[in-house]
Amino acid sequence: MKALRILVTGGAGFIGSHLCEKLLNQGHEIVCLDNFFTGRKQNVIHLLDNKNFELIRHDITEEIRIEVDRIYNLACPASPVHYQYNAIKTVKTNVMGALITLGIAKRTKARILQASTSEVYGDPAVHPQIESYWGNVNPIGIRSCYDEGKRVAETLFMDYYRQNNVDIRIIRIFNTFGPRMLENDGRVVSNFIVQALKNENITIYGDGKQTRSFCYVDDLIDGMVRMMENKLNFIGPVNLGNPIEYTIHQLAQKIINLTNSNSQIIFKPLPQDDPVRRKPDISLAQVKLENWTPKITIDDGLKKTIEYFIDYFNKNN
Repeated sequence: MKALRILVTGGAGFIGSHLCEKLLNQGHEIVCLDNFFTGRKQNVIHLLDNKNFELIRHDITEEIRIEVDRIYNLACPASPVHYQYNAIKTVKTNVMGALITLGIAKRTKARILQASTSEVYGDPAVHPQIESYWGNVNPIGIRSCYDEGKRVAETLFMDYYRQNNVDIRIIRIFNTFGPRMLENDGRVVSNFIVQALKNENITIYGDGKQTRSFCYVDDLIDGMVRMMENKLNFIGPVNLGNPIEYTIHQLAQKIINLTNSNSQIIFKPLPQDDPVRRKPDISLAQVKLENWTPKITIDDGLKKTIEYFIDYFNKNN
């Protein structure tokens, strides 16, 4: 495969930085664009000496003119703490970000991938979630800025595909974890690890019986790149996630054991519209993306993530 010039919006974020790294290792030229709301320069600082890596501080709600062959649109805070901080900006990032990146793709004839989310399924009435399920989303709740913003982005991608023949791909990302997660992002894996390492109470919202499926970041990135470059011209949407389901209580206990923590588990009320069950059906990905399936176990992934946070605290304290 020839070297491509690739734009990654949100490229200094948790997932984006891992994607930039993989694409650079494949010999591509990367333009990493980020406004550093949740992205961090330290996530990509080790890439700055690479002649094929360019970092631009820019907000994707503003126009930018750029020439590229591929676009991965990851720009948007993905944790409730951050996307609810400025709900209107979250909607703008999803909608304007989609319009602007699709405009670039249309003009340059670049292929573009939208990083959508399992949140488009809302609090699902179908389990596990399949791509043909339209979801159960509250359009006026506190999570709507993200859920509906991503749904509108998918709509725009499909309309640009049908109306303007733009070469699109859509993935729906389920819970992903790994090194470079923010310590304060409010997501369950990072929350529990940080609390466990500090021997603080581990906070479970609800009764802990709600389930999630946790995919290690390397497996997700592999799926993303396969989706972008699939030879079937398969546009999606396609679920990318780990179909092995755990209760939140099981996750907390795993992390306590792996960190040898003295933390106790405490329970608080479940936030509004928090999904009760979340598990991807990945049979479509397995058919369309060369038998893609997550390979890294939750225990191995948690060990790597715990090591990252230990190192992070040692450097920053």
